[in-house]
Amino acid sequence: MSMEPLDAAADVHALIRDVLPELAPSAWFDSGTSEVVLPLGRSEARASSWTVLERCARAPRSTWPRVVDEWVREVGDRAFLAVGEMELFGDVRELLRLRIVPKLAPRDREGLVVVPAGDHFDAMVMIEHPRYGGPLTKARAGLLGLHKLGYVMTNTHDRELSDVSVHDQPLLPGQNVRVVAKPGSRYVSALLSEVDQFLPVPNEHGALVGVPCHSTLLLYPIRSTAVREVLPVFADVVREMHAAADDPCAPGVYWSHGERRLTPLPPDAPHEGTGEFATLLRKLC
Repeated sequence: MSMEPLDAAADVHALIRDVLPELAPSAWFDSGTSEVVLPLGRSEARASSWTVLERCARAPRSTWPRVVDEWVREVGDRAFLAVGEMELFGDVRELLRLRIVPKLAPRDREGLVVVPAGDHFDAMVMIEHPRYGGPLTKARAGLLGLHKLGYVMTNTHDRELSDVSVHDQPLLPGQNVRVVAKPGSRYVSALLSEVDQFLPVPNEHGALVGVPCHSTLLLYPIRSTAVREVLPVFADVVREMHAAADDPCAPGVYWSHGERRLTPLPPDAPHEGTGEFATLLRKLC
């Protein structure tokens, strides 16, 4: 009969302390955080005991020593791999970037270092490396000693986005779309929460926003009821670019307004009689 993981904590933690001197002599158990700590050069890797607590809670008590032994060996193996990654990457913090993606399903975000970026997108931490890069997993972050990641957006700005191009392109007669792009980039979408810097000032009514691929943002500042005619065409362009993109992001159109809010807009939004966007259209008339 299984038990709750926390009910097994005292006995399992005692087993971990018993086997560490033999299996991982340089490691120690941090009782305050319930983690095994493994020194890695000038850094350290930490592994939460929660995984082994869950395993033991599902297993007969007589098998706990074997379960703990296997888990400690796994932790040691991962730490060995982490040393290899540190040698491979150097200071991995220099390689971390922020990539904005449409909101992930719970099963897709599990195990990744991901935080919400509003209601419709997520911010995913990436290792930017041509061969060994990819999304940063929580396990990899723990092994590499990556905990506070507030500098990742600065990395992305300074190393990926300082040279984006900005130009206006005709969309309809007398109506232009502003294009923010860097061909081949995977990170221009990270500017989605900062579109105001690319819009005219003042910008009272916000803008239509499209992010069809990770290398391009499309913006249309809303100044008049001309947005009624622009929106369906704008939506077609975003959808077509998304379908043709090598690195697609989002196929829809959003209204950027007030406090960096993004509201999804269907192409027929100008004909709907309710909602904030309809209120804006009446205000513009």
